[in-house]
Amino acid sequence: MVLKKRYFWQIFIHVILWLFFYGLLLYPFISQERPFPPDLHIRFIFSFLLFYINYYYLIPKLLLKKNVANYIVISIVLIIIFGLIVNIFGNLSFIKTIPAELNDLQKRHLRSENPEFRSFFMSIITFGIPYVVSSLLRIYIEWNRNEDLRKITENEKVNSELQFLKTQLNPHFLFNSLNAIYSLSVKKSDKTSEAIINLSELMRYMLYEADKDLAPLSKEIEYIKNYVQLQRLRLSDTENVLLKISGEDKQKSIAPLLFISFIENAFKYGTDFKGKTNVKISLSIFDDGIHFSVINKIGAFRKEAKNSGVGLTNIKNRLNLLYPDSHELFVENDGENYCVRLTLKL
Repeated sequence: MVLKKRYFWQIFIHVILWLFFYGLLLYPFISQERPFPPDLHIRFIFSFLLFYINYYYLIPKLLLKKNVANYIVISIVLIIIFGLIVNIFGNLSFIKTIPAELNDLQKRHLRSENPEFRSFFMSIITFGIPYVVSSLLRIYIEWNRNEDLRKITENEKVNSELQFLKTQLNPHFLFNSLNAIYSLSVKKSDKTSEAIINLSELMRYMLYEADKDLAPLSKEIEYIKNYVQLQRLRLSDTENVLLKISGEDKQKSIAPLLFISFIENAFKYGTDFKGKTNVKISLSIFDDGIHFSVINKIGAFRKEAKNSGVGLTNIKNRLNLLYPDSHELFVENDGENYCVRLTLKL
């Protein structure tokens, strides 16, 4: 239905423009109350033909395929041929109006005064205007179409990259969490039920919010709280695990799972072999954005890690795709502490 409506409007606009062009051809004769020249209607018909020959055939077959030289030559030849045909027709029509009783000298003088004998260049101009318009119109439409295709392709690429990056958000987390819950259950710990609730909340968010382009900031914060709490239940020494949230979310939205990779890395690489963890997480909400930071002591796992930079690269790529001109990311490593600071403008 939308396609039919679009074609209707295209045809309607073409008809209006052709009527306007036809009116331009007629206006000088109507305004001066002069009779229409016999070739006027042929000029209009030939202009119409040249427009659509150029629009639907020459431009797609030659110009858009970079065959510019042949396009120019054929265009010039066509306009000249059509101009000559109109000129010949006009001359023959005028000759028929010359009285037979005139002598040859009078006939030659009358012919020299005939505007039709000098109308060839006028025909070229008449044909040239719609021809150039058809070229510009088709080139613009093709450019616009290519831009739309480029944007669609770019969006598809961005979406596919984002989906890929989401799959890189520590796929082992679920298995680690289940193992932790299993360990708690074996010990018959009172924390088992709380850990299961935390994990279910995390999974609910990942199932229903993570696939969206944007999620409420309040839910993202809840996800972080549940994740940190689950880590506290899993680890043996979490006295120095701190989470500070300040400011009001005020119905803000954010790309889901944007901070979790930083937090995961902090717990993974900020825990030593004895299970002692030092992680400080801060999230400050302002009117125009968010400031996030996470600091962890560099534990034994961080010092032995060889591929820890892959996750950071994925996060940077995701930020560049989602917030290309509205984020600042700083990562510092002084050998003892690992610090990440991220500022987002929302």
